Amino acid sequence: MADIIHLLPDSIANQIAAGEVIQRPASVVKELVENALDAGATEIRLFVKEAGRNLIQVIDNGSGMSETDARMAFERHATSKISKADDLFSLHTMGFRGEALPSIAAVSQVELRTRRRGAELGTRLLISASAVEETEAVACDEGSNFSVKNLFFNVPARRKFLKSNETEFRNILTEFERVVLVNPKVAFSLYRDGTEVFNLPPAGLRQRILNVCGKNINQKLLPLDVDTALVTVSGFVGRPDATRKRNCLQYFFVNGRFMKHPYFHRAVMAAYEPLVPAGEMPDYFIYFSIDPAAIDVNIHPTKTEIKFENEPAIWQILSAVVRETLAKSSTVPSIDFDTEGSIDIPVYTPRKGMPAPPTVQVDKSYNPFRSSAPSAKPTPKEFDWAKLYRNFEADRSTNTPVPPGEKQEGKEGRPSAEEQSPFPLGEEVGGEAVQFKNRYLLAALKSGLGIIDQRRAHIRVLFDRYFASIQNHKGVSQRLLFPDAVDFPPAEARFIESRRDELHYAGFSLSPLGNNTFAVNGVPEGLEKANITELLHDVVGSALEAGASVQENVARAIALSMAKAAAIPYGKKLSADEINALLSALFASSSPSYTPDGKLILYLLSDEELERRFR
Repeated sequence: MADIIHLLPDSIANQIAAGEVIQRPASVVKELVENALDAGATEIRLFVKEAGRNLIQVIDNGSGMSETDARMAFERHATSKISKADDLFSLHTMGFRGEALPSIAAVSQVELRTRRRGAELGTRLLISASAVEETEAVACDEGSNFSVKNLFFNVPARRKFLKSNETEFRNILTEFERVVLVNPKVAFSLYRDGTEVFNLPPAGLRQRILNVCGKNINQKLLPLDVDTALVTVSGFVGRPDATRKRNCLQYFFVNGRFMKHPYFHRAVMAAYEPLVPAGEMPDYFIYFSIDPAAIDVNIHPTKTEIKFENEPAIWQILSAVVRETLAKSSTVPSIDFDTEGSIDIPVYTPRKGMPAPPTVQVDKSYNPFRSSAPSAKPTPKEFDWAKLYRNFEADRSTNTPVPPGEKQEGKEGRPSAEEQSPFPLGEEVGGEAVQFKNRYLLAALKSGLGIIDQRRAHIRVLFDRYFASIQNHKGVSQRLLFPDAVDFPPAEARFIESRRDELHYAGFSLSPLGNNTFAVNGVPEGLEKANITELLHDVVGSALEAGASVQENVARAIALSMAKAAAIPYGKKLSADEINALLSALFASSSPSYTPDGKLILYLLSDEELERRFR
């Protein structure tokens, strides 16, 4: 039998290796920018076209390469960073594997122009699918100029499954930000399709963070600084009163390299746990400086997974320094109940006979069930929601549920079940539904006892209305008397620019002010009392997480964030009319059992189960 095992050609081996190293355009950006830093560059310019599909160009003023080095750089496992195995334990460079350039050249067309410092001429090298097509001496600037064109042109399956331009560019931004945040002394610029996105001059660490993440974060940062025999920890953590539920800015760096480390993340969260609500996360930018021999970065080609020799000890140091920083910040005010010996501060009392100041009657009525979109035709019986919800906020302290048989004012004005729902209430709900602990609704259904989460039910109802408004381009905006200016991180600002239509249809009126800042001129009807800054960040963050490549996903994410902001809170007492109106609208939904994000709304205790329980 003939031998069947043979060596693969270099071109095929490089393509196989490229599948692990070069996963998307952002991977090319990471490798080329890191190479420029290793070459000692003090200025790096990045150009991308079509989110890196057509062109990724990195120009640096580093040390450059000779003709021989330029040719050798594209051979597998060829590197200037290490020469023996022991060098792996004293790494001071970003790269060391010698896999990046051959992997890039295996799946693209690469043009390299490079000149060493002091040399008269440089070298131009043209490579396509690992094959060297042209080499010549040229006049060029000192440093290196890499142009990667037509990425994955010879791997159509990989190119086909790239995401949308917005998604791929957002990944490029992520990699770019990870590099620039740890190299504040290097000047960076980023251009997308000829438009400048970033222009970052050399600066201090805090200023670089503000330039990348927005100036509004400045007052939210608390400095870290501790130097021990084991590790040096520096950087910034966010104030406890500035936490968020999503899209938090959380970065770990070690010896100038970005890393992901869930274990150390738990150390930070343990310090914040007593100070922040459940589910909220702080921002942090934490930099470790440690002996290279005490860490192992040779875990994965992306080099974001790093092992530490003394992880438990570093965990304790990190947790202690974060706790100390939060304690020094006085973010949690203390209350002194000992008033003995305290100074009696006089309180101003108006003189007798002075006319009393005019009283202003504030109408606190609020209708959480009103539709933000105008109806196509007037209903036969218009329900007086304003009358029903008068003093809506005033009854927040009342926790007594409505007795099942108690008659409610305004009940005679409620539209019939047939006008509200395709499922008549007389057939779905038997008798009056009641509220339990101002959180759940109990209703007798045909097949048993239904237990309904009132807030989730309202989220489902509002989501259906908002989503229909966005889909039908009928969102209603409420103009603000005084527009608000909201700052966004660059990734969110790029998203808003690309998704202005969906946000407009949702009811947001935004106008750009430059420098990633937008003026909010109007908000969706019904959300006038919401915190505009938090609402917009939540809406944009949810849409980014949903994936900007699918328009329907973006619309759903926007509608869901708006619904959560406008839904009735837990602890709100509802009248019998409100309960029936909510249940009627819920049963009219196409999916009354679950919220849009998959949380259970309705739990049914069947007749059989109830009978079995009472045997």
